Amino acid sequence: MSSQQDEQLIKAFRDRWKAVEEVEALEQQTASIELRWQQLNSILRIAIGLGLPLTDSSEDDLVVYQRWAKLRSILQ
Repeated sequence: MSSQQDEQLIKAFRDRWKAVEEVEALEQQTASIELRWQQLNSILRIAIGLGLPLTDSSEDDLVVYQRWAKLRSILQ
């Protein structure tokens, strides 16, 4: 395989993943708060199932709450 063919393959590979990234970004922009909440709960269940440590700090909770509040205000 020539270096020109390699470059074309690399460019095609990058272009495909850029297209995937754009679709995912659009899906995230149009996702409802309910869907995002379900996704967050799924991630939490996976973390618990894997035995990952979960912090129980009220500071961490406050930061998460503030981020969700900011997202909600942007989407409204």
